[in-house]
Amino acid sequence: MRLTFASKAIIAAIILIGLYFGIRRFTASNPDLAQTAQSPRSATDPIADTSSTPPTGETPTASGAKAAFTYTAPEPVNGKLKGVVELGASGFNSFIVRIDPQRTWKLEKADFGNSLVMENMASDDDIRKGLKAYIGQMLDFGVGGRDIHFVVSSGALKAEGTGKIVKALKGLGYVVNTVTPEKEGVLGLRSVLPASFADRAFVADIGSGNTKISWLDGNQPKSVETFGAKYFEKGTTDATVATEVKEKANQVPADLRATCFIIGGVPFEMAKKVRNGKERYTVLDAPSAYQLDNAKSKAGLNIYKSIAEATGCKQFVFDWDANFTIGYLLTLPN
Repeated sequence: MRLTFASKAIIAAIILIGLYFGIRRFTASNPDLAQTAQSPRSATDPIADTSSTPPTGETPTASGAKAAFTYTAPEPVNGKLKGVVELGASGFNSFIVRIDPQRTWKLEKADFGNSLVMENMASDDDIRKGLKAYIGQMLDFGVGGRDIHFVVSSGALKAEGTGKIVKALKGLGYVVNTVTPEKEGVLGLRSVLPASFADRAFVADIGSGNTKISWLDGNQPKSVETFGAKYFEKGTTDATVATEVKEKANQVPADLRATCFIIGGVPFEMAKKVRNGKERYTVLDAPSAYQLDNAKSKAGLNIYKSIAEATGCKQFVFDWDANFTIGYLLTLPN
């Protein structure tokens, strides 16, 4: 039987009406689909845009934009050049500093040395040559022979290779100064903490062999020691370290937790990722913003995170110039 044109039109209308009500009923029971059908998201829709670009001038962190840090360190006046070689748990480094009679200082030159020395992978002759090279560079820069000093970090005292270096230095006629972890923390505090922050900030030095957390209690420096970033080499768990670090960090007085000045190898790695030009002070991102791949960096990040959680501090400022050995120089007579 042939359908007329009118019959075909009626059947088509019935089918379209059925489809309409069927789709409407389906989308009514699926609100997300209904929303998509009514107003599809564009590439600039903030709901659809997962890049979450921060406003101009702000750095993305896991907890929002970082607070600005505008402090500028004072310059020494009529300062004298002094040099120090740090024998650390991961190598030896040298620093040339200009210091004036008021103990205002400025880093003029820094050289970071060969970590293989501390890993027992260098001969006695290699060590002597390396140290002579450091000393020669300081002399060429204008530092007097009597103004060159050597300091062994508390973490390096635990390393097997330190004895070889101390022996080599004594053979060259130099005196080697050793420091306890507490003393190292106090010296770091003296170098890192600006006078204008003494009543509102503390200092953390995350080293390879240990971590020092220090602050001023009135005019008296206080320092506590905990695990360093190489704790994983001894099989110590992240949880064990986090518990002890938090316990030590909790000793920082509540009114000194607004800002933490932080130094050390792993903070250096984190600061490199967010440094603006050649600025001296770099504000670190929140711990959860960092994805670090090697074992030492991950361990240091665990320590950083634990300090942040225990103190509630939101502003960690890395100082590119400060070092506990510079603090040692600041204790010497002019």
